Amino acid sequence: MTRQIREQLNDLIDAGELAAGTLLPSERELANTLKVARNVVRGAYEQLMDAGKLSSEGRKGRSVSSGRSSGGGGGRSTTKKRSSGKASKKTSKARKK
Repeated sequence: MTRQIREQLNDLIDAGELAAGTLLPSERELANTLKVARNVVRGAYEQLMDAGKLSSEGRKGRSVSSGRSSGGGGGRSTTKKRSSGKASKKTSKARKK
């Protein structure tokens, strides 16, 4: 199932039907729509991120990358997990400014 979802999304991206910057449905939304487990959708999304087709937009979700290279690697965005320490509160305040 993961492969099928990945291939269909990949085909839509390559055909230009999913334009760069297009936000994809959340893992939960797509899993419910397709009636599959959420980790199936997560696997497809992660594979497309590894291929550079998708990028993470943080809390917004995942979107189609502007650089649609067919090469592997480099497409995955690295997001740091937030800690409950004072440093993370300071950096989040700094980001808002």
